[in-house]
Amino acid sequence: MILVLVEPEAGAGMDGGTELISLEALTFARSLATAVAAGSGSDDAAVEALVVGPHPSGMLAELAAQGVGVVHHAADPRLASYSAAAWAASLAEVVAATGPAAVLAAGSPRGSEVLAHLAARLNLPMAANCVTVRPNGDGLLASRQVMGGSALEEVRLIGGPGSPALLTMAGHAVEPVAAEAATSPEVRTFTPQLSDTDLVARVRGLEPVRTGGADLTKARVVVGAGRGVGGPERFGDLLELADLLGGALGVSRVVTSLGWRPHHEQVGQTGSRISPDVYLACGISGAIQHWAGCAGARTIIAINTDAEAPMVTKADYAVIGDLHEIVPAIVEELRTRLA
Repeated sequence: MILVLVEPEAGAGMDGGTELISLEALTFARSLATAVAAGSGSDDAAVEALVVGPHPSGMLAELAAQGVGVVHHAADPRLASYSAAAWAASLAEVVAATGPAAVLAAGSPRGSEVLAHLAARLNLPMAANCVTVRPNGDGLLASRQVMGGSALEEVRLIGGPGSPALLTMAGHAVEPVAAEAATSPEVRTFTPQLSDTDLVARVRGLEPVRTGGADLTKARVVVGAGRGVGGPERFGDLLELADLLGGALGVSRVVTSLGWRPHHEQVGQTGSRISPDVYLACGISGAIQHWAGCAGARTIIAINTDAEAPMVTKADYAVIGDLHEIVPAIVEELRTRLA
């Protein structure tokens, strides 16, 4: 059995759905559970989930579609706000009670933090940012992203009774696909044994970012902007292009470091990881850290004056030229077509 830490959709409340990256993790877990069962000669290819906090009523339909058989629900008023240590303590209780072959979480900020806490509690190794995992002898062989996603490393995790493999899945390593047959998940609610120490660090409040546009991590089209834009006053055409395409603006780290745009628009290793259908990178050189955030895009188009820039050489298509000539021309054409 594979146990998956599932995250509720941010800001959606108790009737909200499941985060996309958690649905990806469930699809990933389902494939792993089947492979582990086949390798061990077992018929236990079950996937179970843990949800921490409010009752997961709004998530059950999506979890059922992903083939989840049991939903463990850690309920405690103190878990209404996020606390990595408390989530890990809840997860550790389920691990002890169920004995999974592996524990998996999405490679999100929360998933990565909670699994790291769990690894420390159980004194077990953890493989982060995995893109593939398969059985290997008495353990699992995982291929994981390192160096900002520019290289892959293979690691072997040795498992056994009471020693599950701990894994986080790299964002957008798989597309979320429904199981062949939906389930009717059994919800098992429990009150975790939490100490005061578990709750020392927790979120006390959230301030939503008001972007006025599409959510960067969910947008199907992202218009990227780098140092080549030239200054904070020169984003007008790029913002209009993103709006005309029904997409979002994403920027490189240097743009936020210079104070040209806010940090929540940053794409990269220290920003958001995106997987749009189209990423239009304008004036972005394509450093490893930025590539780690945009490599999940299905199609990358680069606009740059430097034909040898890493973003240009890695892109599916490239236009060599001044973005301040090319982007206005695209905007004008779109205005005409949409009129």
